[in-house]
Amino acid sequence: MASKPEKSTAQQLQPFVTSGMAACTASSIIHPIDLAKVRLQLFAVTNPGVKPPGFVGLLQGMVARDGIKSIYAGLSASLTRQCTYGTARMGIHRSISDYLSAKNGGGPISFVEKAGAGLVGGALAVCIGTPFDVALVRMQADTMKSEAERRNYRGVGDALKRIAGEEGFGALYKGLAPNIGRGMAMNVGMMACSDQAKELMIAITKDDPKKPSLTTRMGAAATGGFFAAFLSLPFDLLKSRLQDVRPGPDGKLPYTGLSDCALQVSTHPLPLLARA
Repeated sequence: MASKPEKSTAQQLQPFVTSGMAACTASSIIHPIDLAKVRLQLFAVTNPGVKPPGFVGLLQGMVARDGIKSIYAGLSASLTRQCTYGTARMGIHRSISDYLSAKNGGGPISFVEKAGAGLVGGALAVCIGTPFDVALVRMQADTMKSEAERRNYRGVGDALKRIAGEEGFGALYKGLAPNIGRGMAMNVGMMACSDQAKELMIAITKDDPKKPSLTTRMGAAATGGFFAAFLSLPFDLLKSRLQDVRPGPDGKLPYTGLSDCALQVSTHPLPLLARA
């Protein structure tokens, strides 16, 4: 039996290129939503005892106060993160899934294998993209603070340079542990659940697996988006808190580590997931 020809370089790079383009496009569209999410996650820290605003009200207030550009704060960091983290996260998952499918004679792989590919892809990608994620969270949260507390980064390059220079190289990896958890959970939800949902919908609609209908693709994407958010948001909240943290007047950090941050957040009257 003749062996299958090896993939060309272009074919091997294709999952990474298309994943990066899709991630950057999506990030550009939903950036105001992501910014509102980060601000709501950090609101209790910057405004203790104050009832947080609603999602829509928060964005309306920003536009009325600072103009439409305010809801795109940190976009350069977001796109840089997606060029690295998003490209690697989805590209590694797809490459592993395609490899496992080829080993299975080209047939579908099990959900456990899909989840495993998602976990590996998410964890490895986070190790690449965390510095850009730290810059993104800080740039998105900066105008929430008083003038004296603002960092006023000029862009993602300036943010990375100043973080490393003022706080040490390790500061670029603040929140790494919950970020790895977030990346793994997001990939399982977004990629594995989406792939599984597509297979189930194809079985119902009788679509061609190689050319599924728009309805099938949209249904699978919606399923993946829901589970990605549901599984990753608790980790995302902890990540944001740890990445934006700075010493108080006494010189001490508000959290001693990940477990202390999780404990303090979970003892707040609002549930962890609801605030995320």
